[in-house]
Amino acid sequence: MDVSIVLTMLAVGLILGFVGAGGSGFIISILTLLYGVSVHVALATALTAMIFSSLSGAVSHYREGNVSLKSGISVGILGALGAWIGSNLSSFILEGELKWLTAGMLLLSGVLLWLRMFLFSRQQKERTVPTGAKFVVYSLLIGLITGALSGMFGIGSTPFIQLGLMMVLGLSIRQSAGTTMLVIIPIAIGGGMGYYQQGFLDIPLLIQVVVGTMVGSYIGAKFTNRVPAPVLKTSLVALPICSSFLLVI
Repeated sequence: MDVSIVLTMLAVGLILGFVGAGGSGFIISILTLLYGVSVHVALATALTAMIFSSLSGAVSHYREGNVSLKSGISVGILGALGAWIGSNLSSFILEGELKWLTAGMLLLSGVLLWLRMFLFSRQQKERTVPTGAKFVVYSLLIGLITGALSGMFGIGSTPFIQLGLMMVLGLSIRQSAGTTMLVIIPIAIGGGMGYYQQGFLDIPLLIQVVVGTMVGSYIGAKFTNRVPAPVLKTSLVALPICSSFLLVI
């Protein structure tokens, strides 16, 4: 076992647990930049690792009262299917192109989060929470779309999930952070199965990533309720943008 990978992933897990992010995009950038892992293997390993780190983070967030079970389960149902479909489509994308596409998606997600939290929030003082059939339809659509993005580009699509939870389902920023960890679990399972079937999943590397991120994300989730909201907002935006730039270095 490479201890340096475990320790690096422990530090990564602390950040991901704090912001409520599955963070596979961040993990992909670290694996490719620091350890020379190929993009497809990094995508498969990072996304599958999210099963375990997100489970750890979701439990911690649930105990802190940051998880909406109804929203999380509803969005995650089709999220798994979308991720499986997206992971199978990913094998048709060349490695060089996939690296740039993944970086582009991470950058876009950061920009969208910034627009939502720092511009649109001033215009929406009261959140509208859908109910009944509208809630079900919106939840399934969010799950299918974000799941497909996760599977195809190897990212947990955390910012897109959080945007959907905040803007469409009316969750607060802290609820969206915690609930996203729950949503990522079925998405990571569906995407991981697809990549495993294609032979891109490196089991020894996966174990090292999981050991570090699980411990780190559980501890990091304890800080979500203990820091000012502006700090959490800035961290949510900065994470995918930094991951994007690291990936293209």
